[in-house]
Amino acid sequence: MPVTRVLTGITTSGTPHLGNYAGAIRPAIAASLRPGVESFYFLADYHALIKVQDPARVQRSTLEIAASWLACGLQPDKVWFYRQSDIPEIPELTWLLTCVAGKGLLNRAHAYKAAVDRNREAGEDDDAGVSAGLFMYPVLMAADILMFQAHSVPVGRDQVQHIEMARDFGARFNHLYGEPVGKSFFVLPEAAIEDNVATLPGLDGRKMSKSYDNTIPLFAPRAELRKLIFSIVTDSRAPGVAKDTKGSAIFELYRAFSTRYDAEQFARAFEEGISWGEAKEALFERIDAEVAPMREKYEALMAKPIEIEAILREGAIKARKIATPLMAELRHAVGLRDLREQVVVAKAAKAKVAMPQFKQYRDDAGRFRFKLIDESGVEILESIQFASPRDAGGVIAKIRSEGPAGIEHKEGVGLFLENQLFGNLVAPAGVDRLSKALQLLAEEGA
Repeated sequence: MPVTRVLTGITTSGTPHLGNYAGAIRPAIAASLRPGVESFYFLADYHALIKVQDPARVQRSTLEIAASWLACGLQPDKVWFYRQSDIPEIPELTWLLTCVAGKGLLNRAHAYKAAVDRNREAGEDDDAGVSAGLFMYPVLMAADILMFQAHSVPVGRDQVQHIEMARDFGARFNHLYGEPVGKSFFVLPEAAIEDNVATLPGLDGRKMSKSYDNTIPLFAPRAELRKLIFSIVTDSRAPGVAKDTKGSAIFELYRAFSTRYDAEQFARAFEEGISWGEAKEALFERIDAEVAPMREKYEALMAKPIEIEAILREGAIKARKIATPLMAELRHAVGLRDLREQVVVAKAAKAKVAMPQFKQYRDDAGRFRFKLIDESGVEILESIQFASPRDAGGVIAKIRSEGPAGIEHKEGVGLFLENQLFGNLVAPAGVDRLSKALQLLAEEGA
């Protein structure tokens, strides 16, 4: 059975809450138990420094988050569970990727653009208050992903751009340093979009988030949990009056912690006019029933930071068994080498024969394209736009597989593969030049 590597990062910037549990922790731990999956979970403490400058908070959050995942059932002997800052190869890889990352692409990162937009609305300079850490955040994230050759990264739709950037940086590095030696150093990851993952409402009905200060801590003591649940904002409908489940924070929270049957029964109680006090009591008992056993484990773990530290250090040793040899390869690839290898490398470079090559890129509209450069370095083919790098890569693979015989050129229209338009010749290149390039590629792959 082929193995799929799945990687998840957890930023150490606050206390885990019920939304983190239902939306990330619970489904991730369940996924880690599936056959054929290698799961990597890391505490993203370098990322936390971008938005938190309180050292005590970062340290406390690291302890709380590690204890939460372990209390919820994460088995460190069956996964890779480590602290980001314990892997020195990650910041080193970040620098190597920085040297191939396009600034234009980073300019389009959502977090940076949002900061610029806020500054413009306030009449400030575009970069007022924007740190280099915020700007370079996508490169550090790419290093997290590429270092461990992750195939899949579970994210919400708002995070897909970061995975696309990781693919872009990895592909550029592979092309620049891998193609000359016939090697791909990085697996290009795919985003696993989690549309079905619960996004829970907070105390005020908005998405539960530390940014809104409307969270319910995952392991709040029983009395505090009850107090917080009873403070959830509701409307003024009296007992006996039917209540809507749609838009109800109480119902959405209950559904996230119950079976479908129990959620249907709760919805019926809403129709029959359950009082808000009764509804909140039912919600409290439902959540506490699931959380209480884990809360006990959590409190025991929080009292033993030495044990958690030992688990994280063991996790780092395990993770570095992957990171250290890869970093040695990457250092050699970019030229950070033993000087005694100089003569051998020079001879190898001299003997290299130029070959046609496909290059993938993202255009100014944010769409994905590829071009074909022939053996003399001249661009002879440009593709149409594709929705994703995967779509563009699939067409390249088909072109390589079919060779010149599979390509149809319609004068004035473009190039077709399996009756689908995929690109155009770049003047003054002709069909003969394209056929020659594709034939050379076919012979190389034979």
